[in-house]
Amino acid sequence: MSKVKIGIIGVGHFGREHARIYSKNPHAQIVGVYDASPDAARKIGHQYDVPAFGTLDELLAEAEALTLATPASTHYEVGLRAIEKGRHLLVEKPITDNPAQARLLVEAARKAGTILQVGHIERFNPAFKAFEGFLTHPKFIEAHRLSPYPGRSTDIGVVLDLMIHDIEIILHLVRSPLESIDAVGVPVLSQSEDIANARLRFRNGCVANITCSRISPEKMRKIRVFQDDAYISLDYGNQSGEIYRKVDSRITRDKIPVQKDESLRLEIASFVDCVRASQQPVVDGARATDALEVAIRITDLIWQTSTPGLTPGVTGMTPFTPFAPIS
Repeated sequence: MSKVKIGIIGVGHFGREHARIYSKNPHAQIVGVYDASPDAARKIGHQYDVPAFGTLDELLAEAEALTLATPASTHYEVGLRAIEKGRHLLVEKPITDNPAQARLLVEAARKAGTILQVGHIERFNPAFKAFEGFLTHPKFIEAHRLSPYPGRSTDIGVVLDLMIHDIEIILHLVRSPLESIDAVGVPVLSQSEDIANARLRFRNGCVANITCSRISPEKMRKIRVFQDDAYISLDYGNQSGEIYRKVDSRITRDKIPVQKDESLRLEIASFVDCVRASQQPVVDGARATDALEVAIRITDLIWQTSTPGLTPGVTGMTPFTPFAPIS
């Protein structure tokens, strides 16, 4: 089978990393790049000896699959153009910054018969894959995702920037309608929230508490899950995990075996494989839209409760049913 012809739209921080990994994938061939900054495109094009196209249409004419790594506000317009040309698409998260537009992208990909994968990278973290094998029925989930101020992705708040990773993971793990949300957030260095906390309650009784910050002096990406038979702790950054169990009258602690690897490499390899074999992605557009919808509800609640005159609260809302069933 011939190599998948890959185009990269947007060669900022994420786009450059995608280019690096595609260049090493034996089943992919970068056929060109495009960026709103011609100088940036030429630099990456020169590095990988590929054309830096002057227009998006020129790139779409050459590629059969694309990475879209532009600001979230452009994902709908650019992604739709690619899908309507019949191109497969790996979109960096969030899928868009608007759930209605996200649903339109999902429907467009369905009609076109193209792959639409969204870059929820933690689903490819080897530690998460190992951790997932120990889960049964989560009762309480606690997630922390902290980082120093990034200087990028500040066109969106920390909920869409960071928390959305944990939202998608939690929806995947709990698999029950979401019944209520409590949330608080604070803007510090940007115009949108830089610190946020959300508490999600699900119909099956599970509660998830999520904290995220992009003004922390330290990096942290951890999740803990409590269930009837165990307490499981995962560190995404170190790709390590532990499981605590009650055995007779004592608590045992065991390390979860993890075969470490680069999460982005695994994510891109999965996308290429999906294109080659016409398979469903691990995180398709519908699942990414579910996470986006919850993230937008959290963001709206944060700003309702922090703005005088607006009615706060999403608790007691109509139960949230995912856009597509999660099998």
